[in-house]
Amino acid sequence: MKKKRKRRRKSGIARLLEYGAACIIVFVFIVRAAPMRAVRGLGNLLGDLLYFLGKRRREIAEENLRHAFNGEKNPQEIRDIARKSCRSFFLSFLEIIKLNHMLARPADRRGRAESAMQRMAAVFEKARRIQQEAGECIFVTPHIGNWEVLPHVFSAAGIPLTIVARPLDNPYLEKLIYSNRIASGQVIIPKRNALFHLGRTLRQGRSIGMLPDQSTMKGLLIDFFGRKATTTPVPAMLALKYTKPIVVVACCRKGEDYRYDVIVSDPIWPGTYTDKKTGILSITEEMTRRMEAIIRKYPEQYLWMHNRWKTYRGKKEFLS
Repeated sequence: MKKKRKRRRKSGIARLLEYGAACIIVFVFIVRAAPMRAVRGLGNLLGDLLYFLGKRRREIAEENLRHAFNGEKNPQEIRDIARKSCRSFFLSFLEIIKLNHMLARPADRRGRAESAMQRMAAVFEKARRIQQEAGECIFVTPHIGNWEVLPHVFSAAGIPLTIVARPLDNPYLEKLIYSNRIASGQVIIPKRNALFHLGRTLRQGRSIGMLPDQSTMKGLLIDFFGRKATTTPVPAMLALKYTKPIVVVACCRKGEDYRYDVIVSDPIWPGTYTDKKTGILSITEEMTRRMEAIIRKYPEQYLWMHNRWKTYRGKKEFLS
C-alpha cells in the first residue's frame, strides 16, 4: 500500500504574494471593465487616500511646492496642487491599463482611444520631422501628466524608440507596467548601465526616450525651480558625443475622454563649447528649463511627492 504523501504547506509570505497577485488581477479586470468616469473617480479616491494617509509623501510634495512657488501660491493653493498631484499619479496608472485594453481590441472597436492616438500622432508630426532631420533624437519628458501614454504616441507617429526605465521594487507591478510599455511596440532597457546601450541604439538609427527629472547621486547640480537639484548628465553626454538633438516632450491631460495636450519642444542642438564640461552643463540646464516651463503650465499633474531636491552625503562634483 502506497504511503500517502504529506501536502507541503506554503509559507505565509508565499500565500501573501499569491493573494497580492490575485488582488492585482482582479483590480486590473475591474479597471478594464469600468467606464472612464468610474476610473477617474477611483483615481481620485486612491489619490486622496495617499494624500491624507501618506504623511511623508504629502509633506515632501507640499515642501517642494512651497519652494517652487515661493510667493506665487498661498498655503491653500499649495495643498490643492499637492492633492491633485497625488490624484494624477494614480490616474496615470489607471488610464494606461484602460488604454492598453482598448487598443488591444480590433481596430473597429477601439473607439475614443484610437481617436485620441490619431489626434496626438498628428500633433507629434513635429517630433517626426525633427527625428527625420536629425536621423535620431534624444526625447526626454518629466514625470508629468501621463508619461506612460507617450510610447503609444511615438508608435502611432511612426517613431521607433528605445526607452530607459528603472525596474520597480514590486515584481507584479513591474510585470504589469512593462507589459504595457512593450504593448506599444517600443524597446525597453533597464536604467542601470544604460549609457553603453543607448549609444549603440543611436548608432543603429533608433531614437531614445528618457525621464531625466529624478534625483541621482551621479548627477549635476542644476537650477530647478530656484534650487539646485541633482540631474542626470546622460542626455547631454549623448547629445554631444553623437551630435544629436534633445527634444522635450510631454503628454498632459486636457479635459476628459483621453484628451491630452501633447507638447513637443524645439530641438536642443549641441553647439560649440570651450570644453566638454561646459557643453554638458549648458545642454542640461536648457533641458531642465524647458521641462520646468511645462511643469509650471500643469503643476497639478507633476510628481511633486518625489524627493527631487534630495541631498547626498559625500557627493562630489560629477564632472570634476
